[in-house]
Amino acid sequence: MKHHFEQLRLDSVSRSFTNAEGQAVAALQGLDLNIQRGEFIALLGPSGCGKSTALNCIAGLQPLSGGGIWLDDKRIDVLPPEKRGFGMVFQNYALFPHMSVLDNVGFGLKMRGVGKSEAMRRAREALQLVQLVGHERKLPGQLSGGQQQRVAIARAIVIEPPLILMDEPLSNLDTKLRIEMRAEIRRIHSQLERATLYVTHDQDEALSMADRIVVMKEGVVQQVGTPKEVYTRPQNLHVARFMGYRNVAEFALEGTQGDGVAVSANGVRLIGTPMVGFNSKLVSVALRPEDMERAAAGADNAFDALVTTVEYGGHDSLLRVKTAFGDLWVRISGEFEEGERISLHVPPSRTLVYDAEAA
Repeated sequence: MKHHFEQLRLDSVSRSFTNAEGQAVAALQGLDLNIQRGEFIALLGPSGCGKSTALNCIAGLQPLSGGGIWLDDKRIDVLPPEKRGFGMVFQNYALFPHMSVLDNVGFGLKMRGVGKSEAMRRAREALQLVQLVGHERKLPGQLSGGQQQRVAIARAIVIEPPLILMDEPLSNLDTKLRIEMRAEIRRIHSQLERATLYVTHDQDEALSMADRIVVMKEGVVQQVGTPKEVYTRPQNLHVARFMGYRNVAEFALEGTQGDGVAVSANGVRLIGTPMVGFNSKLVSVALRPEDMERAAAGADNAFDALVTTVEYGGHDSLLRVKTAFGDLWVRISGEFEEGERISLHVPPSRTLVYDAEAA
Protein backbone atom coordinates (compact mmCIF):
# COMPACT_ATOMS: atom_id res chain seq x y z
CA MET A 1 0.00 0.00 0.00
CA LYS A 2 1.42 3.40 -0.91
CA HIS A 3 1.91 5.71 2.01
CA HIS A 4 1.70 9.08 0.27
CA PHE A 5 -2.04 9.23 -0.11
CA GLU A 6 -3.89 12.47 -0.78
CA GLN A 7 -7.30 11.68 0.71
CA LEU A 8 -9.13 9.23 2.96
CA ARG A 9 -12.82 9.27 2.12
CA LEU A 10 -15.63 7.96 4.31
CA ASP A 11 -18.70 7.48 2.17
CA SER A 12 -21.97 7.03 4.14
CA VAL A 13 -20.20 4.82 6.70
CA SER A 14 -22.71 3.12 9.01
CA ARG A 15 -22.39 0.60 11.80
CA SER A 16 -25.27 -1.12 13.61
CA PHE A 17 -25.27 -3.76 16.30
CA THR A 18 -27.96 -5.90 17.91
CA ASN A 19 -28.79 -5.12 21.54
CA ALA A 20 -29.82 -7.58 24.29
CA GLU A 21 -33.47 -7.32 23.16
CA GLY A 22 -32.49 -8.33 19.64
CA GLN A 23 -33.14 -4.87 18.18
CA ALA A 24 -30.79 -3.24 15.68
CA VAL A 25 -29.16 -0.11 17.14
CA ALA A 26 -27.27 2.34 14.92
CA ALA A 27 -23.93 3.29 16.51
CA LEU A 28 -22.93 5.25 13.41
CA GLN A 29 -25.24 6.64 10.73
CA GLY A 30 -24.18 7.78 7.26
CA LEU A 31 -20.81 9.31 8.18
CA ASP A 32 -19.38 11.32 5.24
CA LEU A 33 -15.90 12.75 5.75
CA ASN A 34 -12.86 13.55 3.61
CA ILE A 35 -9.48 13.67 5.36
CA GLN A 36 -6.61 15.24 3.42
CA ARG A 37 -2.95 14.30 3.81
CA GLY A 38 -1.37 16.37 6.59
CA GLU A 39 -4.72 17.14 8.24
CA PHE A 40 -5.41 16.72 11.96
CA ILE A 41 -9.07 15.80 12.46
CA ALA A 42 -10.71 15.48 15.89
CA LEU A 43 -13.87 13.41 16.39
CA LEU A 44 -15.55 15.08 19.36
CA GLY A 45 -18.56 14.09 21.41
CA PRO A 46 -19.81 12.50 24.64
CA SER A 47 -19.52 8.79 25.48
CA GLY A 48 -21.62 6.64 23.17
CA CYS A 49 -21.80 9.23 20.35
CA GLY A 50 -20.14 6.92 17.81
CA LYS A 51 -16.68 8.49 17.64
CA SER A 52 -14.76 5.37 18.75
CA THR A 53 -16.99 3.24 16.51
CA ALA A 54 -15.97 5.44 13.55
CA LEU A 55 -12.30 5.00 14.46
CA ASN A 56 -12.67 1.22 14.80
CA CYS A 57 -14.45 1.01 11.43
CA ILE A 58 -11.58 2.91 9.75
CA ALA A 59 -9.03 0.70 11.52
CA GLY A 60 -10.86 -2.45 10.42
CA LEU A 61 -11.59 -3.59 13.97
CA GLN A 62 -15.34 -3.45 13.28
CA PRO A 63 -17.06 -4.27 9.97
CA LEU A 64 -19.28 -1.67 8.29
CA SER A 65 -23.03 -2.15 8.11
CA GLY A 66 -23.16 0.21 5.13
CA GLY A 67 -21.07 2.61 3.05
CA GLY A 68 -17.42 2.41 2.08
CA ILE A 69 -13.95 3.72 2.99
CA TRP A 70 -11.51 4.79 0.28
CA LEU A 71 -7.82 5.67 0.39
CA ASP A 72 -7.52 7.74 -2.80
CA ASP A 73 -8.99 5.37 -5.45
CA LYS A 74 -8.51 2.16 -3.42
CA ARG A 75 -11.41 0.77 -1.42
CA ILE A 76 -10.04 -0.36 1.96
CA ASP A 77 -13.06 -1.32 4.10
CA VAL A 78 -12.86 -4.77 2.46
CA LEU A 79 -9.26 -5.22 3.71
CA PRO A 80 -8.25 -6.72 7.08
CA PRO A 81 -6.70 -4.27 9.61
CA GLU A 82 -3.08 -5.30 8.94
CA LYS A 83 -3.49 -4.66 5.20
CA ARG A 84 -4.69 -1.08 5.80
CA GLY A 85 -1.35 -0.14 7.32
CA PHE A 86 -2.68 2.46 9.77
CA GLY A 87 -0.94 3.32 13.05
CA MET A 88 -3.05 3.12 16.22
CA VAL A 89 -2.59 4.70 19.65
CA PHE A 90 -4.97 3.50 22.37
CA GLN A 91 -6.03 4.97 25.71
CA ASN A 92 -4.32 2.18 27.67
CA TYR A 93 -1.05 2.22 25.62
CA ALA A 94 -1.23 -1.61 25.05
CA LEU A 95 2.55 -2.06 25.37
CA PHE A 96 4.20 -5.45 25.88
CA PRO A 97 5.38 -5.34 29.54
CA HIS A 98 8.17 -7.92 29.09
CA MET A 99 9.73 -6.21 26.04
CA SER A 100 12.15 -3.26 26.06
CA VAL A 101 11.05 0.13 24.77
CA LEU A 102 13.07 -0.41 21.58
CA ASP A 103 11.58 -3.87 20.98
CA ASN A 104 8.06 -2.56 21.63
CA VAL A 105 8.55 0.13 18.99
CA GLY A 106 10.15 -2.23 16.47
CA PHE A 107 7.58 -5.02 16.94
CA GLY A 108 5.26 -3.91 14.13
CA LEU A 109 8.16 -3.72 11.70
CA LYS A 110 9.30 -7.26 12.55
CA MET A 111 5.73 -8.48 12.02
CA ARG A 112 5.88 -6.87 8.56
CA GLY A 113 9.05 -8.78 7.73
CA VAL A 114 11.49 -5.85 8.05
CA GLY A 115 15.02 -7.08 8.85
CA LYS A 116 16.25 -6.72 12.44
CA SER A 117 18.93 -4.07 11.86
CA GLU A 118 16.61 -1.98 9.66
CA ALA A 119 13.76 -2.37 12.23
CA MET A 120 16.04 -1.20 15.07
CA ARG A 121 17.31 1.76 13.03
CA ARG A 122 13.77 2.92 12.29
CA ALA A 123 12.69 2.27 15.90
CA ARG A 124 15.55 4.51 17.12
CA GLU A 125 14.48 7.24 14.68
CA ALA A 126 10.90 7.03 15.97
CA LEU A 127 12.12 7.26 19.59
CA GLN A 128 14.14 10.34 18.63
CA LEU A 129 11.00 11.94 17.19
CA VAL A 130 9.07 11.33 20.44
CA GLN A 131 12.09 12.48 22.51
CA LEU A 132 12.79 9.19 24.31
CA VAL A 133 16.45 8.69 23.38
CA GLY A 134 18.24 7.06 26.35
CA HIS A 135 15.22 4.94 27.36
CA GLU A 136 15.63 2.21 24.70
CA ARG A 137 16.52 -0.64 27.09
CA LYS A 138 13.94 0.13 29.78
CA LEU A 139 10.77 -1.88 30.25
CA PRO A 140 7.40 -0.06 30.01
CA GLY A 141 6.86 -0.52 33.79
CA GLN A 142 9.95 1.62 34.47
CA LEU A 143 8.46 4.57 32.58
CA SER A 144 5.98 7.27 33.62
CA GLY A 145 2.51 7.38 32.04
CA GLY A 146 3.58 10.19 29.71
CA GLN A 147 6.67 8.26 28.61
CA GLN A 148 4.60 5.12 27.99
CA GLN A 149 2.27 7.16 25.83
CA ARG A 150 5.26 8.39 23.81
CA VAL A 151 6.36 4.76 23.28
CA ALA A 152 2.85 3.95 22.02
CA ILE A 153 3.04 6.90 19.60
CA ALA A 154 6.52 5.85 18.41
CA ARG A 155 5.20 2.32 17.78
CA ALA A 156 2.30 3.73 15.73
CA ILE A 157 4.45 6.02 13.56
CA VAL A 158 7.41 3.67 12.99
CA ILE A 159 5.49 1.69 10.35
CA GLU A 160 5.21 4.97 8.37
CA PRO A 161 1.42 4.78 8.15
CA PRO A 162 -0.62 7.00 5.84
CA LEU A 163 -2.99 7.67 8.76
CA ILE A 164 -2.52 7.64 12.54
CA LEU A 165 -5.61 6.80 14.60
CA MET A 166 -5.68 7.95 18.22
CA ASP A 167 -8.44 6.90 20.63
CA GLU A 168 -8.58 9.16 23.73
CA PRO A 169 -4.80 8.76 24.14
CA LEU A 170 -4.39 11.33 26.93
CA SER A 171 -7.32 10.54 29.21
CA ASN A 172 -5.20 8.54 31.69
CA LEU A 173 -2.71 11.38 32.22
CA ASP A 174 -2.87 14.20 34.77
CA THR A 175 -3.85 17.72 33.62
CA LYS A 176 -0.34 19.16 33.36
CA LEU A 177 0.94 16.18 31.37
CA ARG A 178 -2.13 16.18 29.14
CA ILE A 179 -1.47 19.79 28.13
CA GLU A 180 2.22 19.01 27.46
CA MET A 181 1.35 15.91 25.41
CA ARG A 182 -1.18 17.86 23.33
CA ALA A 183 1.63 20.09 22.12
CA GLU A 184 3.88 17.06 21.60
CA ILE A 185 1.32 15.15 19.52
CA ARG A 186 0.73 18.27 17.41
CA ARG A 187 4.51 18.69 16.92
CA ILE A 188 4.95 15.02 15.90
CA HIS A 189 1.97 15.30 13.52
CA SER A 190 3.48 18.39 11.85
CA GLN A 191 6.86 16.72 11.38
CA LEU A 192 5.38 13.54 9.88
CA GLU A 193 3.15 15.25 7.30
CA ARG A 194 0.63 12.40 7.63
CA ALA A 195 -3.04 12.55 8.54
CA THR A 196 -4.12 12.11 12.17
CA LEU A 197 -7.64 11.16 13.28
CA TYR A 198 -8.04 11.83 16.99
CA VAL A 199 -11.01 10.75 19.14
CA THR A 200 -11.76 12.80 22.26
CA HIS A 201 -14.61 13.91 24.53
CA ASP A 202 -12.55 16.93 25.66
CA GLN A 203 -13.43 20.14 23.81
CA ASP A 204 -10.20 21.89 24.92
CA GLU A 205 -8.17 19.04 23.45
CA ALA A 206 -10.04 19.21 20.13
CA LEU A 207 -9.85 23.02 19.96
CA SER A 208 -6.13 23.19 20.69
CA MET A 209 -5.01 20.39 18.36
CA ALA A 210 -7.31 19.93 15.38
CA ASP A 211 -7.42 21.56 11.96
CA ARG A 212 -11.06 20.48 11.76
CA ILE A 213 -13.46 19.16 14.38
CA VAL A 214 -16.27 16.66 13.70
CA VAL A 215 -18.88 16.99 16.47
CA MET A 216 -21.01 13.86 16.90
CA LYS A 217 -24.17 12.91 18.75
CA GLU A 218 -25.81 9.48 18.82
CA GLY A 219 -23.94 8.27 15.74
CA VAL A 220 -24.77 11.33 13.63
CA VAL A 221 -22.41 14.17 12.64
CA GLN A 222 -23.75 17.48 13.97
CA GLN A 223 -21.12 19.85 12.57
CA VAL A 224 -17.77 19.79 10.80
CA GLY A 225 -15.65 22.93 10.96
CA THR A 226 -12.46 24.62 12.08
CA PRO A 227 -12.04 25.03 15.86
CA LYS A 228 -13.02 28.70 15.52
CA GLU A 229 -16.16 27.91 13.49
CA VAL A 230 -17.34 25.22 15.90
CA TYR A 231 -16.53 27.35 18.97
CA THR A 232 -18.04 30.65 17.82
CA ARG A 233 -20.84 29.44 15.52
CA PRO A 234 -22.25 26.13 16.79
CA GLN A 235 -24.83 24.92 14.26
CA ASN A 236 -27.30 23.61 16.81
CA LEU A 237 -27.96 23.50 20.54
CA HIS A 238 -26.23 20.16 21.00
CA VAL A 239 -22.98 21.55 19.56
CA ALA A 240 -23.44 24.78 21.53
CA ARG A 241 -23.79 22.88 24.81
CA PHE A 242 -20.78 20.77 23.99
CA MET A 243 -18.69 23.85 23.18
CA GLY A 244 -19.37 25.35 26.59
CA TYR A 245 -22.74 27.10 26.26
CA ARG A 246 -23.96 25.60 29.53
CA ASN A 247 -26.87 28.01 29.98
CA VAL A 248 -29.90 27.48 27.74
CA ALA A 249 -33.09 29.44 28.45
CA GLU A 250 -36.42 29.84 26.68
CA PHE A 251 -37.29 33.28 25.31
CA ALA A 252 -39.92 34.74 23.01
CA LEU A 253 -38.77 36.04 19.62
CA GLU A 254 -39.76 39.69 19.15
CA GLY A 255 -38.23 40.43 15.75
CA THR A 256 -35.07 41.40 13.93
CA GLN A 257 -32.86 44.24 15.09
CA GLY A 258 -30.09 45.10 12.63
CA ASP A 259 -28.11 41.88 12.06
CA GLY A 260 -29.46 40.44 15.30
CA VAL A 261 -32.79 39.44 16.80
CA ALA A 262 -34.58 40.82 19.85
CA VAL A 263 -35.79 38.27 22.40
CA SER A 264 -37.60 38.67 25.71
CA ALA A 265 -38.53 36.69 28.82
CA ASN A 266 -40.20 37.96 32.02
CA GLY A 267 -39.25 41.58 31.44
CA VAL A 268 -35.67 40.88 30.29
CA ARG A 269 -34.94 41.98 26.71
CA LEU A 270 -31.76 40.89 24.93
CA ILE A 271 -30.34 41.28 21.45
CA GLY A 272 -28.87 38.03 20.19
CA THR A 273 -27.27 36.42 17.15
CA PRO A 274 -29.62 34.14 15.16
CA MET A 275 -27.91 30.78 14.46
CA VAL A 276 -30.75 29.19 12.43
CA GLY A 277 -34.05 30.09 10.81
CA PHE A 278 -36.98 30.12 13.23
CA ASN A 279 -40.15 28.04 12.95
CA SER A 280 -41.97 29.61 15.88
CA LYS A 281 -41.92 32.51 18.31
CA LEU A 282 -40.40 30.27 20.98
CA VAL A 283 -36.59 30.28 20.89
CA SER A 284 -33.71 28.94 22.98
CA VAL A 285 -30.97 31.36 24.01
CA ALA A 286 -27.54 29.89 24.76
CA LEU A 287 -25.01 31.74 26.95
CA ARG A 288 -21.49 30.68 27.88
CA PRO A 289 -20.62 31.21 31.59
CA GLU A 290 -17.38 33.06 30.78
CA ASP A 291 -19.03 35.41 28.25
CA MET A 292 -20.87 37.39 30.94
CA GLU A 293 -19.44 40.30 32.92
CA ARG A 294 -20.57 42.90 35.42
CA ALA A 295 -22.75 45.49 33.70
CA ALA A 296 -22.17 49.23 33.96
CA ALA A 297 -25.25 51.24 34.86
CA GLY A 298 -27.60 51.56 31.89
CA ALA A 299 -25.68 49.02 29.77
CA ASP A 300 -27.37 47.27 26.84
CA ASN A 301 -27.96 43.51 26.94
CA ALA A 302 -27.96 43.57 30.73
CA PHE A 303 -30.08 41.79 33.34
CA ASP A 304 -30.31 41.58 37.12
CA ALA A 305 -29.15 38.48 38.98
CA LEU A 306 -29.13 37.17 42.55
CA VAL A 307 -25.98 35.25 43.52
CA THR A 308 -27.02 31.94 45.13
CA THR A 309 -23.68 30.06 45.25
CA VAL A 310 -20.03 31.04 44.81
CA GLU A 311 -17.30 28.53 43.90
CA TYR A 312 -13.93 30.22 44.33
CA GLY A 313 -11.52 29.35 41.50
CA GLY A 314 -8.48 31.58 42.10
CA HIS A 315 -8.31 33.79 39.02
CA ASP A 316 -12.12 33.80 38.77
CA SER A 317 -15.19 32.37 40.47
CA LEU A 318 -18.06 30.20 39.24
CA LEU A 319 -21.37 31.70 40.33
CA ARG A 320 -24.82 30.20 40.31
CA VAL A 321 -27.28 33.07 39.88
CA LYS A 322 -31.07 33.45 39.73
CA THR A 323 -32.48 35.64 36.97
CA ALA A 324 -35.95 36.46 35.66
CA PHE A 325 -35.46 33.84 32.93
CA GLY A 326 -33.95 31.05 35.02
CA ASP A 327 -30.80 29.95 36.86
CA LEU A 328 -27.43 30.51 35.18
CA TRP A 329 -23.79 29.54 35.63
CA VAL A 330 -21.47 32.55 35.39
CA ARG A 331 -17.64 32.42 35.38
CA ILE A 332 -16.37 35.85 36.33
CA SER A 333 -13.46 37.57 38.10
CA GLY A 334 -14.02 39.66 41.23
CA GLU A 335 -15.30 39.18 44.78
CA PHE A 336 -18.88 37.97 45.26
CA GLU A 337 -21.04 36.89 48.18
CA GLU A 338 -24.09 34.64 48.34
CA GLY A 339 -27.24 36.75 48.49
CA GLU A 340 -25.64 39.64 46.60
CA ARG A 341 -27.60 41.31 43.78
CA ILE A 342 -25.60 42.11 40.65
CA SER A 343 -26.21 43.29 37.11
CA LEU A 344 -24.70 41.24 34.25
CA HIS A 345 -23.98 42.08 30.62
CA VAL A 346 -23.56 39.67 27.70
CA PRO A 347 -22.49 40.82 24.19
CA PRO A 348 -25.07 40.24 21.42
CA SER A 349 -22.44 38.26 19.44
CA ARG A 350 -22.18 35.79 22.36
CA THR A 351 -25.95 35.54 22.85
CA LEU A 352 -26.79 32.69 20.49
CA VAL A 353 -30.42 32.20 19.50
CA TYR A 354 -31.72 28.85 18.22
CA ASP A 355 -35.14 27.50 17.36
CA ALA A 356 -36.59 26.00 20.57
CA GLU A 357 -37.60 22.92 18.56
CA ALA A 358 -33.93 22.12 17.97
CA ALA A 359 -33.26 21.51 21.67
